[in-house]
Amino acid sequence: MRWFVFKKSRGIRTDRSCSLGEVRPTAQGLAFCELRANYVVKCFLGTIASFCAPATVGLAFLWELSSSPTGPYLHPARCGPSRTYRTNPSSIFNMVLQGKTPSAPPAVQRVLIDENDAGQRIDNFLIRVCKGVPKSLIYRILRSGEVRVNKGRIDQTYRLAAGDEVRIPPLRLAEKADKAPVPGREFPILFEDDALLAINKPAGTAVHGGSGVSFGVIEQLRQQRPQQRFLELAHRLDRETSGILLIGKKRSALSKLHDVLREGGLDKRYLALVVGKWPNPVQHIKLALTKYLTEEGERRVTVDKDGKASHSIVRLVARWERFSLVEVQIKTGRTHQIRVHLTHLGFPLAGDDKYGDFALNKALQKEGLKRMFLHAASLVVPHPVTGEPLALSAPLPDELAAFVARLDEKEARSYG
Repeated sequence: MRWFVFKKSRGIRTDRSCSLGEVRPTAQGLAFCELRANYVVKCFLGTIASFCAPATVGLAFLWELSSSPTGPYLHPARCGPSRTYRTNPSSIFNMVLQGKTPSAPPAVQRVLIDENDAGQRIDNFLIRVCKGVPKSLIYRILRSGEVRVNKGRIDQTYRLAAGDEVRIPPLRLAEKADKAPVPGREFPILFEDDALLAINKPAGTAVHGGSGVSFGVIEQLRQQRPQQRFLELAHRLDRETSGILLIGKKRSALSKLHDVLREGGLDKRYLALVVGKWPNPVQHIKLALTKYLTEEGERRVTVDKDGKASHSIVRLVARWERFSLVEVQIKTGRTHQIRVHLTHLGFPLAGDDKYGDFALNKALQKEGLKRMFLHAASLVVPHPVTGEPLALSAPLPDELAAFVARLDEKEARSYG
């Protein structure tokens, strides 16, 4: 491997003023290295990696040096009057042993904004487009002016307009281990047109990835519908909750749905089975809620007079000896609102593993109830395009309907 030695005759000069591991390539040397490295790597990399580890490191070094001086393991630095390049041989060697080749350097992106992205804030647009980039880096490049719109500087509150050209600078990320692919999946469709999709979400499926969950409904829908340029959640449901979930198919439709949610124009009702005999046909619950973290780092919600205002309307549907079936209309959409309101009043949800009766939940599993009994059953919302009322309903899942049928067999109803 004589040609790997850093000699002037090969176009690669050494310099005593540079630190260990630094070299200054010339254009002639780069061309020579590219021809040699590409040929040797493509033909003999597997054999060399098995029997000659030092040579493999050298080949990988030349590959990166010749093809991408600013690749993932080469970073420009200053040393004297010319540019030098630092590399980490051990990292390169690990890549070679894994059968990987250095990736091409990132480049400036220029994105033309269409009607699907018009109206969105630039920071939210970048967070969505630049997958995996930390938010801190997104806001840093915004503050530094590296992100330009129509060749001008903007701040993070700028709202995009159709026809804008967004310049996104090169963003370099550390290489991550390969993730398992997201499996595409279709869900039962309750309504769909060009602007809106409404599905019946099953229990046990998160609406999006995060907090230890690799993927959720929205990621699976995007994988299943690659031709659909825009798919975004209009609201959320707890992982354990089943029922109606709205998804925007256009940016304009999503914005109008969010406006409706903020203004309280959404009539959303749940069916819940609570432990105990619910006393009143109709009852309003107005208890402020606040979030906190447990010692294990899990998110919880509790009643707190200094928390956010929350309003639920509970209507009695059916009542047995041990349980009551209620319909809950939420006027505000706080996290775990129904579960915390009902538990605070002494009526925990059957099967609730966060706020419920844990001993009873184990007994209910033997009776056939293996999930939380909470289902988003009906929803009325103005259509985001036409403005006409859109009424949606999702039938009670089979496992919940079967449990209600068993209650009717074993216990007499005192209401409903």
